[in-house]
Amino acid sequence: MSMFTRREWLALTAGASSALALDSIQLVAQRQVLTRGIPATGEQLPMVGLGSSATFSQVARTEDVTALREVFKTLVDQGGTLFDTAPGYGASEEVSGRIVNEMKIADKLFWATKVNVARQGGPADPAAARRQIEASFARIKRAKIDLIQVHNLGDVPTQLAILKELKQQGRVRYIGVTTTFDQQYNELISIMRREPLDFIGIDYAVDSREVEATILPLARDRRIGVLAYAPFGRTRLFRRVGDRPLPDWAKEFDASTWAQFFLKFVISHPAVTATTPATSQAKNMLDNIGGAVGRLPDEATRRRMTAFIDALPSV
Repeated sequence: MSMFTRREWLALTAGASSALALDSIQLVAQRQVLTRGIPATGEQLPMVGLGSSATFSQVARTEDVTALREVFKTLVDQGGTLFDTAPGYGASEEVSGRIVNEMKIADKLFWATKVNVARQGGPADPAAARRQIEASFARIKRAKIDLIQVHNLGDVPTQLAILKELKQQGRVRYIGVTTTFDQQYNELISIMRREPLDFIGIDYAVDSREVEATILPLARDRRIGVLAYAPFGRTRLFRRVGDRPLPDWAKEFDASTWAQFFLKFVISHPAVTATTPATSQAKNMLDNIGGAVGRLPDEATRRRMTAFIDALPSV
């Protein structure tokens, strides 16, 4: 695959595959979107999806959400299905539910949301947790939600127990827990070892690799799916590379932009099921989907990628 500038690549793929059925394998720049099986079931999930924190959440709070409609359209037109949200992301879940139902694509998305009514590490009121979950069902207008996770390990015994009930009732397909705080990693490891989780959600990026030591190997051993959040270190990695050109050897794993370089590092780890970078711009969504196209770096190349990034000045 030849190397493109970000502008050239976006122009090339702008109209690709919009006419194909959303439940089939679709193409980006004439290439198939990579999927990985969810460990608990083998169900295939596109390896790059859409998150709804950060700039997505900011736009969701405004009156004009046209940009978010275009992001969703780009996601599904290019073969994506995974959308990750949370009641804790401001208006994101409510606005997204309205948009996808107006677009009539709600049933074609893998909808992942969260629950957490615990405050500052305190106990969660079970009734409040159930109300929050029911609000999520009302927003997506579906009888079954694909994935609900306990957000940032908030009172896991109480809230995960509710999710277990909902899964047994057939209202939730998969359950799990998340944390974006490294000080909670020991607690996460303990929960992974004792609870029947389908998924965890953690931060993982080429310059943030703490989870590689224990959490990712344990997820693989325990057959727990992994959603990797903040694959760009939020904006840190883009600021770190600045205006540097991609290294020439990035073409060996079909990365044509820095976004694809960062995403391909994350999803090439065998324990990672998918990653969900947030964006409020369709052009960035299109670029991100390109991270799930073509070849992925092997282990030797992953080491080369980390060495390259680690040698850059921190920001």
